[in-house]
Amino acid sequence: MKISFATPAAVTTGALVVGVLADRTLSPSAQAVDEESGGLLRRVLDASPRFKGGKDEVTSIPAPGGLAVQRLVLLGLGPAEALDAGVLARAGGTLVAHLNQVGETAATVCLDPLDGVALTPAAMAVEFAAGARLRAYRFDRYRTKQKPEQKPTFEALTLMADGAEEAGQAFAPVDKVVDGVYLTRDLVSEPANELYPDAFAERCKALSADGLEVEILDAARLKDLGMNALLGVGNGSVHESRVVILKWSGDPAGPEAPPLAFVGKGVTFDTGGISLKPASGMEDMKWDMGGAGVVTGLMKALAGRKARVNAVGLLGLVENMPSGSAQRPGDVVTSLSGQTIEVINTDAEGRLVLADVLWYAQERFQPKAMIDLATLTGAIIVALGQEVGGLFASDDALAEQLLAAAKGVGDKLWRLPLDEGYDKDIESQIADMKNVASNRWAGAGIAAQ
Repeated sequence: MKISFATPAAVTTGALVVGVLADRTLSPSAQAVDEESGGLLRRVLDASPRFKGGKDEVTSIPAPGGLAVQRLVLLGLGPAEALDAGVLARAGGTLVAHLNQVGETAATVCLDPLDGVALTPAAMAVEFAAGARLRAYRFDRYRTKQKPEQKPTFEALTLMADGAEEAGQAFAPVDKVVDGVYLTRDLVSEPANELYPDAFAERCKALSADGLEVEILDAARLKDLGMNALLGVGNGSVHESRVVILKWSGDPAGPEAPPLAFVGKGVTFDTGGISLKPASGMEDMKWDMGGAGVVTGLMKALAGRKARVNAVGLLGLVENMPSGSAQRPGDVVTSLSGQTIEVINTDAEGRLVLADVLWYAQERFQPKAMIDLATLTGAIIVALGQEVGGLFASDDALAEQLLAAAKGVGDKLWRLPLDEGYDKDIESQIADMKNVASNRWAGAGIAAQ
């Protein structure tokens, strides 16, 4: 989808999109269209009793004769005092979905200065464009028999607002962030027969074109280093484990300045190993590399927007399979830190992968902070559901920064406790610790501990 920004002018093609605030209050552009068309928009509202101008609401009609455009679209924005970046991004996504549904190919959105709204029209355009791009994503690589009516039609979005040049400049780095999101979505969507550890690592090599340094540690190197906790998880697979290191040096102080480290769990498929998962829903376990996918997209975004920071992303890539060579319940492995772990449940594998990669990141890069992203345990969904993510942190200041950032983008987090009292639950009779507790209580907390 092509996105462009333009100064306010007459619209002569495609769909014309105007905003409607709560209680059916027409935006200035909507008022102008209503007057020009002899009260057409008011008649559309009268004929659409369920459309109140709330956020996520949209209605449209084919434009009648006498108007140059092909379709008129009324887009709900909600109350002016609540119109923020998140609402505008959702509006952009709502519009893209609607226009694909009705088969439009191009649209122009009129964004006006609005009383009670802190954002300028240019800033509004940037947020709207980001939401539109995010909603336009599709993963069609393996679809071969789609009918024409199943394919997206929408191709071109023009955001018309004062400060169009400013909006275009501001959108450029945001666009790079969306590129990173697209990469993450591509990786997470791939089936496990296409995206196993080595294949994932090979895809990362292409990121050198974005300016990232890419280093791949193969299984032999991991063995030499002593990453036995990670390697144990992948013992049952024909696909060897890998660790990928993605490095971005953008700090004005130079490449030697301490980086931020991002560590991603990358279990490209998780059967549970010998502690085999139930068959129902196991196909979803291709998503167990979501943390590594996010870190990969993040590093692409940082490089794309030339972020003024040093950052290193580390991906622990394994496939957890049952076989004659697979790790067994009761096995003991020595992690990179030198601590020993009794593996009680081979399906509690992510914490084993991360134990080694987090230690390696700490020892090699001496980062000023480490953030781990992981689909670590279903227990967190039992605790918090689908709307809020769990956050564990050993640093209060970093935790507060993450909570504030999450709130700012509507991707909510909730901090959960780390406590030495949990240590007794993972005491092993023969090793320094075991990888699960003897009961199901505080499963996510035990994983983090």
